[in-house]
Amino acid sequence: MVELRLQCPQDQVEQISDALMALDALSVSVEDADAHTEQEQALFGEPGMPPPAAGWLRSQVVALFDTEAAALDAGQLLALQDFFADSSLLGIHTVEEQDWVRLTQSQFEPVPITNEFWVVPSWHQPPAQAKWVLRLDPGLAFGTGTHPTTRMCLRWIATHPPLGERVLDYGCGSGILAIGAAMMGAAHVDAVDIDADAVKATLANATDNRVSVNTGLPDMAQGLYALVIANILAAPLKVLAPLLCAHVQQGGQLLLAGILERQVDEIQAAYQTHMTLQVADRQDGWVLMHGVAAA
Repeated sequence: MVELRLQCPQDQVEQISDALMALDALSVSVEDADAHTEQEQALFGEPGMPPPAAGWLRSQVVALFDTEAAALDAGQLLALQDFFADSSLLGIHTVEEQDWVRLTQSQFEPVPITNEFWVVPSWHQPPAQAKWVLRLDPGLAFGTGTHPTTRMCLRWIATHPPLGERVLDYGCGSGILAIGAAMMGAAHVDAVDIDADAVKATLANATDNRVSVNTGLPDMAQGLYALVIANILAAPLKVLAPLLCAHVQQGGQLLLAGILERQVDEIQAAYQTHMTLQVADRQDGWVLMHGVAAA
Protein backbone atom coordinates (compact mmCIF):
# COMPACT_ATOMS: atom_id res chain seq x y z
CA MET A 1 0.00 0.00 0.00
CA VAL A 2 0.98 3.61 -0.58
CA GLU A 3 0.30 6.60 1.66
CA LEU A 4 -0.55 10.03 0.23
CA ARG A 5 -0.12 12.77 2.82
CA LEU A 6 -1.52 16.31 2.44
CA GLN A 7 -1.86 19.40 4.58
CA CYS A 8 -4.94 21.58 4.50
CA PRO A 9 -6.80 24.21 6.54
CA GLN A 10 -9.73 23.32 8.75
CA ASP A 11 -12.45 24.39 6.33
CA GLN A 12 -11.15 22.14 3.53
CA VAL A 13 -10.80 18.88 5.48
CA GLU A 14 -14.21 17.47 4.62
CA GLN A 15 -14.13 18.39 0.92
CA ILE A 16 -10.62 17.02 0.41
CA SER A 17 -11.46 13.84 2.32
CA ASP A 18 -14.56 13.30 0.17
CA ALA A 19 -12.53 13.92 -2.99
CA LEU A 20 -9.92 11.36 -1.95
CA MET A 21 -12.59 8.72 -1.35
CA ALA A 22 -14.07 9.52 -4.78
CA LEU A 23 -10.57 8.94 -6.20
CA ASP A 24 -10.62 5.37 -4.83
CA ALA A 25 -8.62 5.87 -1.64
CA LEU A 26 -8.79 2.75 0.54
CA SER A 27 -9.07 4.92 3.64
CA VAL A 28 -8.74 8.54 4.73
CA SER A 29 -7.67 9.75 8.17
CA VAL A 30 -7.11 13.22 9.61
CA GLU A 31 -4.40 14.23 12.08
CA ASP A 32 -3.35 17.43 13.83
CA ALA A 33 -0.45 18.84 11.81
CA ASP A 34 0.83 20.44 15.02
CA ALA A 35 0.62 17.31 17.17
CA HIS A 36 3.33 16.98 19.83
CA THR A 37 4.19 20.69 19.58
CA GLU A 38 3.17 23.71 21.65
CA GLN A 39 0.53 24.47 18.98
CA GLU A 40 -1.20 21.09 19.41
CA GLN A 41 -4.98 21.59 19.58
CA ALA A 42 -7.41 19.48 21.64
CA LEU A 43 -10.18 18.98 19.12
CA PHE A 44 -12.56 16.48 20.64
CA GLY A 45 -14.69 17.19 23.69
CA GLU A 46 -15.95 14.99 26.48
CA PRO A 47 -17.52 11.58 25.85
CA GLY A 48 -20.95 11.84 24.32
CA MET A 49 -20.38 15.41 23.14
CA PRO A 50 -19.92 16.32 19.44
CA PRO A 51 -16.52 17.56 18.30
CA PRO A 52 -16.38 21.37 18.16
CA ALA A 53 -14.90 21.44 14.64
CA ALA A 54 -14.45 19.25 11.57
CA GLY A 55 -10.66 19.51 11.70
CA TRP A 56 -7.67 21.19 13.26
CA LEU A 57 -6.48 24.64 12.21
CA ARG A 58 -3.77 22.83 10.26
CA SER A 59 -4.72 19.27 9.46
CA GLN A 60 -2.78 16.47 7.83
CA VAL A 61 -4.97 14.26 5.68
CA VAL A 62 -3.59 10.77 5.07
CA ALA A 63 -5.01 8.58 2.31
CA LEU A 64 -4.07 4.98 1.55
CA PHE A 65 -4.00 3.67 -2.04
CA ASP A 66 -3.31 0.27 -3.58
CA THR A 67 -0.52 1.55 -5.84
CA GLU A 68 1.88 4.45 -6.17
CA ALA A 69 0.37 5.34 -9.54
CA ALA A 70 -3.09 5.71 -7.99
CA ALA A 71 -1.71 7.92 -5.23
CA LEU A 72 0.20 10.09 -7.73
CA ASP A 73 -2.89 10.50 -9.91
CA ALA A 74 -5.01 11.47 -6.91
CA GLY A 75 -2.47 14.04 -5.78
CA GLN A 76 -2.17 15.58 -9.25
CA LEU A 77 -5.94 15.77 -9.72
CA LEU A 78 -6.43 17.41 -6.31
CA ALA A 79 -3.72 19.99 -7.02
CA LEU A 80 -5.71 21.21 -10.05
CA GLN A 81 -8.86 21.94 -8.04
CA ASP A 82 -9.75 25.47 -6.93
CA PHE A 83 -10.58 24.31 -3.38
CA PHE A 84 -7.02 22.95 -3.04
CA ALA A 85 -5.44 26.42 -3.34
CA ASP A 86 -4.58 26.74 0.37
CA SER A 87 -3.51 23.11 0.73
CA SER A 88 -0.30 21.29 -0.16
CA LEU A 89 1.02 17.84 -0.98
CA LEU A 90 3.48 16.61 1.65
CA GLY A 91 4.58 13.40 -0.01
CA ILE A 92 3.92 9.82 -1.02
CA HIS A 93 5.38 6.92 0.92
CA THR A 94 5.21 3.15 0.73
CA VAL A 95 3.58 1.59 3.78
CA GLU A 96 5.38 -1.51 5.03
CA GLU A 97 3.31 -4.67 5.09
CA GLN A 98 2.35 -5.64 8.62
CA ASP A 99 0.40 -8.37 10.33
CA TRP A 100 -2.51 -6.07 11.17
CA VAL A 101 -4.37 -8.77 13.10
CA ARG A 102 -1.38 -9.39 15.36
CA LEU A 103 -0.76 -5.65 15.71
CA THR A 104 -4.37 -5.07 16.77
CA GLN A 105 -4.34 -7.99 19.16
CA SER A 106 -1.17 -6.71 20.81
CA GLN A 107 -3.09 -3.62 21.97
CA PHE A 108 -5.49 -5.68 24.09
CA GLU A 109 -4.23 -7.33 27.26
CA PRO A 110 -6.15 -9.20 30.00
CA VAL A 111 -8.12 -6.72 32.11
CA PRO A 112 -8.36 -7.24 35.90
CA ILE A 113 -11.80 -6.58 37.38
CA THR A 114 -10.89 -8.01 40.78
CA ASN A 115 -7.91 -10.14 41.71
CA GLU A 116 -9.90 -13.26 40.80
CA PHE A 117 -12.13 -11.96 37.98
CA TRP A 118 -10.53 -11.09 34.63
CA VAL A 119 -11.64 -10.18 31.11
CA VAL A 120 -9.29 -12.01 28.77
CA PRO A 121 -9.08 -11.84 24.93
CA SER A 122 -9.14 -15.27 23.28
CA TRP A 123 -5.48 -15.05 22.19
CA HIS A 124 -4.23 -14.64 25.78
CA GLN A 125 -3.87 -17.13 28.59
CA PRO A 126 -5.63 -16.05 31.80
CA PRO A 127 -3.43 -15.15 34.78
CA ALA A 128 -2.85 -17.87 37.36
CA GLN A 129 -4.96 -16.18 40.04
CA ALA A 130 -8.06 -15.88 37.82
CA LYS A 131 -11.00 -17.81 39.24
CA TRP A 132 -13.50 -16.34 36.77
CA VAL A 133 -12.45 -15.65 33.20
CA LEU A 134 -14.71 -13.74 30.82
CA ARG A 135 -13.50 -14.27 27.26
CA LEU A 136 -14.21 -11.29 25.04
CA ASP A 137 -12.57 -10.05 21.86
CA PRO A 138 -12.87 -6.48 20.55
CA GLY A 139 -15.71 -6.21 18.03
CA LEU A 140 -18.40 -3.93 16.63
CA ALA A 141 -20.32 -3.59 19.90
CA PHE A 142 -19.23 -1.42 22.84
CA GLY A 143 -17.81 -3.17 25.89
CA THR A 144 -14.41 -4.86 26.07
CA GLY A 145 -13.74 -4.32 29.76
CA THR A 146 -11.12 -1.62 29.21
CA HIS A 147 -13.41 1.39 29.67
CA PRO A 148 -13.83 2.65 33.26
CA THR A 149 -17.64 2.44 33.11
CA THR A 150 -17.55 -1.22 32.10
CA ARG A 151 -14.93 -2.07 34.71
CA MET A 152 -16.87 -0.36 37.50
CA CYS A 153 -20.06 -2.23 36.57
CA LEU A 154 -18.26 -5.57 36.44
CA ARG A 155 -16.47 -4.85 39.72
CA TRP A 156 -19.80 -4.11 41.40
CA ILE A 157 -21.33 -7.31 40.00
CA ALA A 158 -18.34 -9.34 41.16
CA THR A 159 -18.46 -7.92 44.69
CA HIS A 160 -22.29 -8.07 44.89
CA PRO A 161 -23.00 -11.34 43.03
CA PRO A 162 -26.66 -11.61 41.91
CA LEU A 163 -27.02 -15.20 43.11
CA GLY A 164 -30.26 -16.74 41.85
CA GLU A 165 -31.62 -13.35 40.78
CA ARG A 166 -33.32 -12.02 37.65
CA VAL A 167 -31.08 -9.43 35.92
CA LEU A 168 -31.66 -6.96 33.08
CA ASP A 169 -28.79 -5.44 31.09
CA TYR A 170 -30.36 -2.50 29.22
CA GLY A 171 -28.16 -1.30 26.35
CA CYS A 172 -26.04 -4.44 26.43
CA GLY A 173 -23.48 -3.63 23.70
CA SER A 174 -21.15 -6.62 23.60
CA GLY A 175 -23.10 -8.29 26.41
CA ILE A 176 -20.17 -8.14 28.79
CA LEU A 177 -22.25 -7.06 31.82
CA ALA A 178 -24.97 -9.62 31.15
CA ILE A 179 -22.34 -12.34 30.80
CA GLY A 180 -20.65 -11.18 33.99
CA ALA A 181 -23.97 -11.36 35.86
CA ALA A 182 -24.60 -14.88 34.55
CA MET A 183 -21.09 -15.97 35.55
CA MET A 184 -21.65 -14.55 39.03
CA GLY A 185 -24.72 -16.71 39.60
CA ALA A 186 -27.75 -14.87 38.20
CA ALA A 187 -30.58 -17.33 37.52
CA HIS A 188 -32.06 -15.40 34.58
CA VAL A 189 -30.40 -12.67 32.50
CA ASP A 190 -32.06 -10.55 29.79
CA ALA A 191 -29.79 -8.39 27.61
CA VAL A 192 -31.41 -5.86 25.27
CA ASP A 193 -30.16 -3.18 22.88
CA ILE A 194 -31.57 -0.99 20.09
CA ASP A 195 -28.66 -2.11 17.86
CA ALA A 196 -29.22 -5.46 16.12
CA ASP A 197 -25.43 -5.94 15.83
CA ALA A 198 -25.14 -5.61 19.60
CA VAL A 199 -27.82 -8.26 20.09
CA LYS A 200 -25.94 -10.64 17.76
CA ALA A 201 -22.63 -9.88 19.48
CA THR A 202 -24.12 -10.53 22.91
CA LEU A 203 -25.54 -13.89 21.86
CA ALA A 204 -22.22 -14.95 20.31
CA ASN A 205 -20.20 -13.79 23.32
CA ALA A 206 -22.54 -15.53 25.76
CA THR A 207 -22.23 -18.75 23.76
CA ASP A 208 -18.43 -18.44 23.75
CA ASN A 209 -18.48 -18.04 27.53
CA ARG A 210 -20.93 -20.94 28.00
CA VAL A 211 -23.53 -18.95 29.88
CA SER A 212 -27.23 -18.51 29.23
CA VAL A 213 -28.31 -14.98 28.30
CA ASN A 214 -31.58 -14.04 26.61
CA THR A 215 -30.97 -11.38 23.97
CA GLY A 216 -33.24 -9.12 21.94
CA LEU A 217 -34.49 -5.61 21.24
CA PRO A 218 -35.67 -3.44 24.17
CA ASP A 219 -39.28 -4.64 24.07
CA MET A 220 -38.05 -8.09 25.09
CA ALA A 221 -37.51 -6.78 28.62
CA GLN A 222 -40.64 -7.76 30.52
CA GLY A 223 -41.63 -7.70 34.17
CA LEU A 224 -39.55 -7.00 37.25
CA TYR A 225 -35.89 -7.66 37.96
CA ALA A 226 -33.82 -7.84 41.13
CA LEU A 227 -31.02 -5.98 39.33
CA VAL A 228 -31.26 -3.58 36.38
CA ILE A 229 -28.01 -2.37 34.79
CA ALA A 230 -27.68 0.39 32.19
CA ASN A 231 -24.24 1.48 31.00
CA ILE A 232 -25.12 4.06 28.35
CA LEU A 233 -24.64 7.85 28.64
CA ALA A 234 -26.22 10.53 30.81
CA ALA A 235 -28.64 11.93 28.22
CA PRO A 236 -30.41 8.64 27.39
CA LEU A 237 -30.27 7.58 31.03
CA LYS A 238 -32.34 10.66 31.96
CA VAL A 239 -34.92 9.89 29.28
CA LEU A 240 -35.07 6.23 30.33
CA ALA A 241 -35.54 6.93 34.05
CA PRO A 242 -39.25 5.96 34.23
CA LEU A 243 -38.77 2.85 32.10
CA LEU A 244 -35.69 1.54 33.92
CA CYS A 245 -37.15 2.17 37.36
CA ALA A 246 -40.40 0.45 36.35
CA HIS A 247 -38.41 -2.75 35.78
CA VAL A 248 -36.87 -2.77 39.29
CA GLN A 249 -38.75 -4.95 41.77
CA GLN A 250 -39.46 -3.79 45.33
CA GLY A 251 -36.16 -3.82 47.18
CA GLY A 252 -34.35 -4.39 43.86
CA GLN A 253 -31.27 -2.51 42.71
CA LEU A 254 -30.50 -0.15 39.84
CA LEU A 255 -26.97 0.31 38.54
CA LEU A 256 -26.22 3.20 36.15
CA ALA A 257 -22.98 4.01 34.32
CA GLY A 258 -21.78 6.17 31.45
CA ILE A 259 -22.00 9.20 33.73
CA LEU A 260 -19.33 11.89 34.14
CA GLU A 261 -18.67 13.24 37.63
CA ARG A 262 -20.10 16.64 36.67
CA GLN A 263 -23.39 14.94 35.65
CA VAL A 264 -24.18 13.36 39.04
CA ASP A 265 -26.61 16.07 40.17
CA GLU A 266 -28.65 16.01 36.96
CA ILE A 267 -28.93 12.19 37.04
CA GLN A 268 -30.03 12.28 40.68
CA ALA A 269 -32.63 14.91 39.79
CA ALA A 270 -33.96 12.84 36.88
CA TYR A 271 -34.46 9.80 39.13
CA GLN A 272 -35.52 11.48 42.38
CA THR A 273 -39.24 10.77 41.93
CA HIS A 274 -38.46 7.07 41.46
CA MET A 275 -35.57 6.33 43.82
CA THR A 276 -32.55 7.90 45.48
CA LEU A 277 -29.26 7.39 43.67
CA GLN A 278 -25.81 7.53 45.22
CA VAL A 279 -22.32 7.34 43.73
CA ALA A 280 -21.05 3.80 44.28
CA ASP A 281 -17.68 4.07 42.52
CA ARG A 282 -15.43 6.53 40.69
CA GLN A 283 -12.73 6.05 38.09
CA ASP A 284 -10.96 8.42 35.67
CA GLY A 285 -13.69 11.08 35.78
CA TRP A 286 -16.57 8.61 35.45
CA VAL A 287 -18.96 7.49 38.17
CA LEU A 288 -21.11 4.46 38.91
CA MET A 289 -24.50 5.25 40.46
CA HIS A 290 -26.61 2.88 42.56
CA GLY A 291 -30.14 2.95 43.87
CA VAL A 292 -32.55 0.63 45.71
CA ALA A 293 -36.28 0.58 44.97
CA ALA A 294 -38.55 1.11 47.95
CA ALA A 295 -39.76 -2.14 49.51
